[in-house]
Amino acid sequence: MDEVIALMRERLAALAPESLQIEDESAQHAGHEGARGGGGHYRMTIVSPQFAGLDSVARHRAIYQALGDLMGRRIHALSITAFTPEEF
Repeated sequence: MDEVIALMRERLAALAPESLQIEDESAQHAGHEGARGGGGHYRMTIVSPQFAGLDSVARHRAIYQALGDLMGRRIHALSITAFTPEEF
């Protein structure tokens, strides 16, 4: 498994996900400025009961907070789909 994906999984454990899928799409962005700088492009689908009562923006903020310094360094772009278990 990709080192960045492993770090993402480790940090997102704080959100107690029931399901977490992360895809590395960096190869599709070869030559892009962020890719040249070492940051990867990722797509994530996450299901967590901790998202209950949160709108989409608040869910994304919780994810960015959990990922911390990976954002903007090891992760250049992140596409997020976040659900509660009831929505999934």
